[in-house]
Amino acid sequence: MRTVRTFVVKPTLPKPLENLKVIANNLFWCWNSEFVDLFRRIDGNLWQESMHNPVKLLGSVSQARLEDLAGNEGFLYQLQQAMEKLNECLDSPTWYDKIYAKTSKPVIAYFSAEFGIHESLPIYSGGLGILAGDHLKSTSDLGVPLIGVGLLYQKGYFRQYLNSDGWQQEHYIDNDFHNMPVELVRKKGRRPLTISVQFPGRNILAQIWKATIGRTVLYLLDTNLPKNAPEDRIITQVLYGGDVEMRICQEIILGIGGMKSLLAMGIEPTVCHMNEGHAAFMALERIRRLRSGKGMTFDEAAEAARSSNVFTVHTPVAAGSDEFKPELIDKYFSHYYGKLGINRKEFLAMGRVNPDDDKEAFKMPVLAIRMSSYRNGVSLLHGEVSREIWSELWPDLPKEEIPIKSITNGVHAKTWLSAEVNSLFERYLGSRWSDEVVDKSIWHHIDQIPNEELWRIHQRCKERLVGFTRKRLKMQMQRRGAFHTELGWAEEVLDPEALTIGFARRFAMYKRGNLLLKDTERLIRLLTDTEKPVQFIFAGKAHPKDNAGKEIIRQVVHFAKQQHVRRRIVFLEDYNMDVARYLVQGVDVWLNNPRRPMEASGTSGMKAALNGVLNMSILDGWWCEGYTPEGGWIIGAGESYDDFEYQDEVESQAIFNLLENEVVPLFYSRSRDRLPRRWIQRMKNTIKWCAPRFNTNRMVAEYTRKFYNPAAARWRYLTAEAMARVRALSMWKATVKNAWSDLAIEKVDVQIAGDKKTSQLNVREPQLEVGSQLHVVAEVKMGRLSPDDIAVEIYHGKVDSAGEITSGEVVRMEFASCDEAEKICTFNGAIPCRISGQHGFAIRVMPKHADLLEPYEPGMILWESTNSV
Repeated sequence: MRTVRTFVVKPTLPKPLENLKVIANNLFWCWNSEFVDLFRRIDGNLWQESMHNPVKLLGSVSQARLEDLAGNEGFLYQLQQAMEKLNECLDSPTWYDKIYAKTSKPVIAYFSAEFGIHESLPIYSGGLGILAGDHLKSTSDLGVPLIGVGLLYQKGYFRQYLNSDGWQQEHYIDNDFHNMPVELVRKKGRRPLTISVQFPGRNILAQIWKATIGRTVLYLLDTNLPKNAPEDRIITQVLYGGDVEMRICQEIILGIGGMKSLLAMGIEPTVCHMNEGHAAFMALERIRRLRSGKGMTFDEAAEAARSSNVFTVHTPVAAGSDEFKPELIDKYFSHYYGKLGINRKEFLAMGRVNPDDDKEAFKMPVLAIRMSSYRNGVSLLHGEVSREIWSELWPDLPKEEIPIKSITNGVHAKTWLSAEVNSLFERYLGSRWSDEVVDKSIWHHIDQIPNEELWRIHQRCKERLVGFTRKRLKMQMQRRGAFHTELGWAEEVLDPEALTIGFARRFAMYKRGNLLLKDTERLIRLLTDTEKPVQFIFAGKAHPKDNAGKEIIRQVVHFAKQQHVRRRIVFLEDYNMDVARYLVQGVDVWLNNPRRPMEASGTSGMKAALNGVLNMSILDGWWCEGYTPEGGWIIGAGESYDDFEYQDEVESQAIFNLLENEVVPLFYSRSRDRLPRRWIQRMKNTIKWCAPRFNTNRMVAEYTRKFYNPAAARWRYLTAEAMARVRALSMWKATVKNAWSDLAIEKVDVQIAGDKKTSQLNVREPQLEVGSQLHVVAEVKMGRLSPDDIAVEIYHGKVDSAGEITSGEVVRMEFASCDEAEKICTFNGAIPCRISGQHGFAIRVMPKHADLLEPYEPGMILWESTNSV
């Protein structure tokens, strides 16, 4: 029976406890352990049953218990302390206030398909969402004026369980939004605020929910409204569920609906950040809004919108990106072409690598790249990989100049740090260490921590992990119908004193969760060694449609069932943020063995490192920057292989060699006081190196310095004076593009200058000495352009055996003179000769304008022809 009318019941709190509601509805509590202790104190069992959700807890606890707490002076004091800390967070000056006090605050909108704030708000699947959640927490810590935009999924991501054969099964649980730390955005008349998004033949409504994360607000769209058709209500039902058509619907709601929702609330973003390509349609809505509101052409509006759009790419392979067939784009956007003032071909060109290929699919990362001025990969290596992957978008541009930078990911320190280690840091680094987490100097105080104290705390975390694992394993077995006699061994799995290795992540082929099974004999020897035992905890989900990933899980589970190893190897089902915290805080070693360079960044190892856990990883993603010989270990030496079978064989053996010859002996090497002192020193080295570098406070500060503030300043500059500058820039670009074919590099001469008074002109390969300069003169036919419209540059560097310039540098040439009759201008420049060897250079011409952020306009780069030499 469907409901006719609805109403919402909220908990009744005694007056002394009213602040509990305030605290529960601000997710600031989730990275402050004293707040968690406060809720656990209300009712420990209900806290567990509610999935650590304080809103649900307050609605479930008995009135008698609440009345009892209202008279408990100790509890009221704890509540008062928590409220004071929350108010201090909200009211005190921030890093952003201090550093950027003299600039007007921008409004930065951060769009992401998923956000992993806490397990009580299950709208995330894995690393991308948890990174987005950590991003928001750090913007709160730093006071960066950012708001999040995403979708509120009715069922979130799937819950994982395994059948008796170890095959992954999926089931979904309805999220009860009224018992979660979110609230509806309402109009003045208290009715929910809704926005409308045009779809084929209909409009779809979405309401907006608000989650508060410290100082930062996250807005989440929800299409599950009675006025929508049944097929439209489920658009925001499941994260990464359904077919490709469901995906495009979700991304339209996220991008176009997300922008509309901000404007409906009176929020005009200055800067828009797309976290992966899912939100790229946002850029189109921003253009449409500028066209209709400011009377701009498409090119003018696109220039303005692009000027302050930021795009972070996470996918390390082009094939892993979202893309849609042209027919599907037509179905959902044919009505939109005219609103942008462009035709179908021009629209599809925005999402194609080759705009002239009518069969090419529409790629979301390509749209995001074309519609942004600030772009980055998520580690140094991933930046290089991304420049290689998307190099075709900048034809004729050297790879190192492709405008995709690197900002390495991080993790939110207080979210992932155990309460015990946090207390340790407060004692030895200072009570406000987290405010100075990026200051490398404070981390040298780690050496002052007594070895005994650090090891005792680590062992306590490991004991808690073992207890958690036993309890969870027993529940898994009971659900599968295990006999009572079989449950006993679940209470005996794992040894708190044994070397414990964790492997937890998405189970995809390239992450190679079964790599250790390549040599089961060596693995069994490690697991069954009675003197120096090794044990493993696995966890992770495969995508529902990834049968290859599911098969890897099945292989691990089958191996773990063997009688002689089952107490030393465990697979934990339904990996989530709660399970992750236990693992990264409690294991001794964090194992990561992806196929290089498939791991864009990876952040689980960072979380482990904060807690003093040692990493053992392939040299990929963040570990290229995180590895130090005094900390963890590298598997291999960063090699690439064409033969994957051979690679698996080599690298699995490398893991066993490391374990047998270094890791295990080091862990079990104890001093007279039974402490593994050399191991503990590695723990300290890991914390000192990783903590200040791989945290989201550093990451968000870097985004602010490199992207957010420059983008905001550029937006204000270009859009001032009724958009006059951006209109002028757009018109200049059109003029230059139209006349670009007139340009020609007519002649290039070289001249040697040094101590000797001799010179050589037009020598094919002149000989020079270190310290001298090679002077270059170029004559360029200008056609309809003026010298002010172009930059003539010398691209030079050492030459490799294939005749290619490597690690090229650029020298801007100076305008010298112009033959007005012939329309030929002369430019002079000089190459400094700093090191010996064979060098090369080539002349190129690129557009130049004072308001141009980057001169890399597709199709507008002219290189000196090799035939001219």
